[in-house]
Amino acid sequence: MDAEAGAAGEPGVDAEPDVDAEPSADAGPGAAGESEAGGSSEAAAGGGAAEVSEAQAELAAQRELRAKIEARKAEKGGPVASGAKLSGTAADLLAAVRAVEGGSASGSAFYEAEPEPAPRRPAAEAAPPMTVRPPAPERPAAPAPGTTAAVREVLAQGGAPEALAGQVAAALGENAAAALREDPWQLLAVSGVRPEQADGFARALLGPACGPGDPRRAVALTVWLLERAAVQGHTALEIEAVRAGLAGHAVPDPEQAVETAVSEGAVLVFQEEETAEEPEGDEDVEETPAPATPVLLGLDRYALAEESLADGLARLVRTATPDAWEGGELARAAGAHGLVLHTGGEASRAEPVALAAAARERGLRTLVAVHAEAGRRAAGPDAVTVAALLSGAAGPGRDEDGAFALDLLVVLDAPQLDVETGAMLVESLPDGCRLVLSGDPEVLGAPGAGRVFADVLAARVCPRIASRVPDPGPLGKLVSGIGVGELNQVEAPGKEVVIVPVRDAGEAVHRTVQLVADSVPRAIGVPSGQTQVVTVGHGGSAGTRALNAALKQRLNPGPGRFGGYDPGDRVAYAPVPGRTVTGTVLSADAEGLRLRCGDDELLVPKERVESALRHGWALTAHQAAGARWPAVVVVLPGDAAGGLSRPWVYTAFGRAERHLSVVHGVDQALARAVAEGVAPERTTRLRPLLEGLLAADEEK
Repeated sequence: MDAEAGAAGEPGVDAEPDVDAEPSADAGPGAAGESEAGGSSEAAAGGGAAEVSEAQAELAAQRELRAKIEARKAEKGGPVASGAKLSGTAADLLAAVRAVEGGSASGSAFYEAEPEPAPRRPAAEAAPPMTVRPPAPERPAAPAPGTTAAVREVLAQGGAPEALAGQVAAALGENAAAALREDPWQLLAVSGVRPEQADGFARALLGPACGPGDPRRAVALTVWLLERAAVQGHTALEIEAVRAGLAGHAVPDPEQAVETAVSEGAVLVFQEEETAEEPEGDEDVEETPAPATPVLLGLDRYALAEESLADGLARLVRTATPDAWEGGELARAAGAHGLVLHTGGEASRAEPVALAAAARERGLRTLVAVHAEAGRRAAGPDAVTVAALLSGAAGPGRDEDGAFALDLLVVLDAPQLDVETGAMLVESLPDGCRLVLSGDPEVLGAPGAGRVFADVLAARVCPRIASRVPDPGPLGKLVSGIGVGELNQVEAPGKEVVIVPVRDAGEAVHRTVQLVADSVPRAIGVPSGQTQVVTVGHGGSAGTRALNAALKQRLNPGPGRFGGYDPGDRVAYAPVPGRTVTGTVLSADAEGLRLRCGDDELLVPKERVESALRHGWALTAHQAAGARWPAVVVVLPGDAAGGLSRPWVYTAFGRAERHLSVVHGVDQALARAVAEGVAPERTTRLRPLLEGLLAADEEK
């Protein structure tokens, strides 16, 4: 099977993967798209015991959230039995789909009465500065050998690689073999498997009994399209886009296929209601019907995470006790409100960090969390990463209800929060805790599904404080101009910005190696180990794979004795899907590779080296987001023009602290991308959910 089948370019759900273009959710080794060093979450769960302290604990936290989501789903109504004649809720739901699309009913037909909310937990009482964290959870059990063996037998009968047995068993559970025989298209649940491959597997198992209109195929393809869209950042898709995607895969009746997926409970259907604004004045104004909001399809995993996040944010807003804090605009807003948004460039990060320090002096339990380990030091000695906080590897620990012992949480790099991480974070905050989300809205979005920061900004349900601190120097001027759509020529007397024109990809690779190994250390004084290469995608003649091979040959040549790696190699490691940690190989032994990542040493189990690790001299912009380096070399070969957008350029150029070299081979495509290349919008539901919960409160 094609283990590198990546996500297609946005927004279509039926386009073929482009190995040179980086999908919006390509966060690097852990992304569910091009699995250069990723693998599925099930694969991530198979790490070694030495990794339990963070990676496995983070996965356990994700599973705990999923359990909460499943409990909420069960409260909203039981599942619909497959294969039965539709009645009750399922029949009403399908009728509502047709009625709304036909214009004879409003979106309210899609919603059942909400159950009474459970009582909120009380705010955590004052706790000592250091609380005892619970022990790290045990590593999840691997599939039973008998289960894997049975799956391997079914795969062999269908002509599929037997190496997929472990992933299939992890994805489908104890009865995986029977489930696969009954519904061969469930093979699509394994990351990297494509519809044509699942079709071939089904034909081998079922023979003439299967066809393109098989209901089982319709359900599996609908789920697959939505999972693929999630890799691109969407938490839902318009129903017409899903139908178009199904038609592109030869489903004879896409409309019926969608209805089958809904009736089977495989996907959820939504239509958010929008409230029309009242006209000003008393004059009679002819009423014009507002355009109907689109009908959306989504997976319960993301839909319920968005609902959980919206509920949690509303809880923080409602339970905070207003207080008059002295200080600037940000401090006054944080004192008076439970949720505050702060926007600005790299220099503005000092403002929320100073807010946290002042709150700590007031006696409040305060913490600063960042996205990437590489950006942690700049946020202060007590800052932690969001991943370490959620896993329990760092931070104040949790009380008996699972809440953090905090009065104020400041989250930097907030645009990098996906909806599931955001939900886990907010669910972990006690009533009365204040939350400040800070970040640059111009950077690339989160590596997972959702656009939490952008949606909360757009909802206008809490104070939004825009920093007035400009980024300094020629680099700051260049990046600030890109943010407003202008690619300015800046004076760089200290060679802060250098443009290196190239004719083709081969020359781009050659000049990049020359810059990292020789020119930047000699002319700028930044050693090779502190210079990061950023390029558009993993594939192509000047993607991360080609650049890393050339850079290794020059900077750390060796035979790659340990799974392609040697001590001293720079690497990018995905402890869990969607998160990249950069480091250096220290050594290898029977257990796996040992890395130095910042101040920590960690072990990559030998069975995970191939799937979760890659060389890291060159990264994609999504992998680099949230971190900065003294010097950055951005590589733009001619075949990268299609992958450029203003957020991509803004993010890539903004990773440099002292020096930026641009290996430029895209002619006018760079200026066009800055002026016109707005990244495609993600389809999400968080904004209307928040507006429904908090807009009325704000008016009061």
